[in-house]
Amino acid sequence: MKEEFICLLEKEAESMGVRLTEKQLEQFYQYYEILIETNKVMNLTAITEMGDVIVKHFADSFSLLRVVQDLNEKDYCMIDVGTGAGFPGIPLKIAFPQLKITLLDSLNKRIKFLNQVTELLNLDYIKTIHGRAEDFGNNKDYREAYDICVSRAVANLSTLSEYCLPFVKVGGLFVPYKSGKLEEELVNGKGAIKKLSAEIECIDSFQLTNCDERSLVKIRKTDHLNKRYPRKAGLPSKEPLK
Repeated sequence: MKEEFICLLEKEAESMGVRLTEKQLEQFYQYYEILIETNKVMNLTAITEMGDVIVKHFADSFSLLRVVQDLNEKDYCMIDVGTGAGFPGIPLKIAFPQLKITLLDSLNKRIKFLNQVTELLNLDYIKTIHGRAEDFGNNKDYREAYDICVSRAVANLSTLSEYCLPFVKVGGLFVPYKSGKLEEELVNGKGAIKKLSAEIECIDSFQLTNCDERSLVKIRKTDHLNKRYPRKAGLPSKEPLK
């Protein structure tokens, strides 16, 4: 099974423009093993078939390279908001070791899992934080501290932007990973993004192997964020900006 895993991962990674070393391939296999084993006792992911994990979790994470072409050259400081089982943050860290990555999640049991993964894989310059995005977005140590914010969290574009843009430096990027059609989200999302001192630079839509359409929305932070954002915990999801 390991040989099959490595062969498929190499193929999918190369389709995204990512070349992995033997060490990196081994790290991905270890990550896959601990993900599947832990998922038996903790709900981390509904995607457990080997091929699906490789395509829908690992290759999908690599897709950031489509809109940040110098990802393998710069030591960007990046935060993954609502990281869950570590996607896209951990695959990006394995594939691009020079990145400095923070993983944020609101469930402490997930954070404990992520700490196990980072220790097992011996990953440097990666840290985990337990809490809500609205709270850390107002924390001076994290607010406007990152070159790039990524998120695959399941939330509409307006809500997700209020969670994530507070972390981004002026001139930096927020890139949400989205699935399906974006038209309706964009109608409401554009107004919210403008209020949050940012603008959509481009939308890159593509398809993974045997999957529905995926999109990356490349959003550029254009100015310092008004202090009223993010609003208190719960409001961004209950009353999304328009």
